[in-house]
Amino acid sequence: MSAAGARERFLITGGAGFIGSHFVDFLLGAPGTARVTVYDNFTSGRRWHLEAHANDARLEVVHADIHERDRLADAASGHDVVIHLASNPDIARSANEPDLDFDEGTVLVRNVLEAMRIGDCRTILYVSGSGVYGDLGETEAVESTVDIRPVSTYGAGKLAGEGLIAAYAHMFGFRGYSFRLGNVVGARQTHGVGFDFIRKLKARPGVLDILGDGSQSKSYVHVGDVVAGMMHVLDHAGDSYDVFNLASGNYITVREIADMAIACLGLDDEEVQRRYGDGPRGWRGDVPVIRLNTDKIRKLGWSPRHGSGDAMRLAIEAMLAEPRCWQE
Repeated sequence: MSAAGARERFLITGGAGFIGSHFVDFLLGAPGTARVTVYDNFTSGRRWHLEAHANDARLEVVHADIHERDRLADAASGHDVVIHLASNPDIARSANEPDLDFDEGTVLVRNVLEAMRIGDCRTILYVSGSGVYGDLGETEAVESTVDIRPVSTYGAGKLAGEGLIAAYAHMFGFRGYSFRLGNVVGARQTHGVGFDFIRKLKARPGVLDILGDGSQSKSYVHVGDVVAGMMHVLDHAGDSYDVFNLASGNYITVREIADMAIACLGLDDEEVQRRYGDGPRGWRGDVPVIRLNTDKIRKLGWSPRHGSGDAMRLAIEAMLAEPRCWQE
């Protein structure tokens, strides 16, 4: 893989987490990767996510917090690319604790960028999210949208992170790419609607409580497609800073995901009582309908392998096959 060959030393913040561990798998499986450093405080990351590479001398694991900027700068030194994934993973939680998205979001981006500047690492891939667009309903969101109004502190925090990276690219010669992802699903998930439905049904098979009225309709993108798409941009994008939507291109509803979870568990559909909430929003700040235009990243030559339904089904099957997903 050309990205690994040309930029062979990677630092992954949050590398023991859901998405981060898939980047570790990808990079250590690619020819030319000389070094992968995982920087994680293990609040949501899991050591078993990395166990397949325990004997690989190219992998270093730093157990530390991104708030420790000096230690982070030491870790960044000698690396070519930072993949910044660490953030508050629980979007709904910030409805009651809005400081989370600043303290465990925007502040972390600032610390990572400063650590990179001090450690002379000049390329960053940043996981942003569709929440930056706010509530556009059925209007398809494109990256060139100027009037962006987030409706959650999560979206606002991600947008602030994008702005910081753009500024560092302009002021300090960084190369940075932000990715506004659909809902990412796959093996080793620790949260999300499919995960929550399986957890609830395993605990109480006859009843499924659903946040909102089930009409919420969004893009779900497989984690393997996310990794491949971000690395493709690293290889092929030319500008010093740019933003890309990265999603499956189609959509499924929460009702459909509920049906899928019930079927994957082998439960009798008619014997499971679905208890819906009021209105289309699952929580304050939830965006019930999200439509992401992916023309820009496709023009670079990338396209997803999985649609939303296929991605969700593969994710649920992988979660059911791994008992450690359900361990705290």
